[in-house]
Amino acid sequence: MKKRTLTLILALAAVLCLSAFAVWADPGSSDDPLVSKSYVDAQIAAVKAESSGSYSIVHIGAGQSVIGKEGTEIIVRAGVVTAIDNGVNGVSDLTSGKDLMSGTEIGLNHLLLVPRDDGRGVKAWTESYLMVRGGYVLK
Repeated sequence: MKKRTLTLILALAAVLCLSAFAVWADPGSSDDPLVSKSYVDAQIAAVKAESSGSYSIVHIGAGQSVIGKEGTEIIVRAGVVTAIDNGVNGVSDLTSGKDLMSGTEIGLNHLLLVPRDDGRGVKAWTESYLMVRGGYVLK
């Protein structure tokens, strides 16, 4: 009986110790991270902006480039614009069903798709207007 009682007390003590550790975890540590509301709001806004589903109008000057992230769609509305490839594969022109390599002029109103985040995009040779859906870097 004493052995059974001692085992029960030790098991109860172990459970209490583990519970206390979980409750008293260091706030702000990797076990219990703290973030501000403004940080969470900024992260949500960034995700919404990138996946909003609507196109952004992007105005670029001669010599500037738009490098798309994975899944970015680009439509050339005005100007002379050429494709930028990654050295192996080009930008997908969904309108003509072709893979456009660097230097290939893009027709107005053609829908382009950047399949991977590997440096593909478009370069303007004149002042140009694009419609862009998805993430991109302006260079």
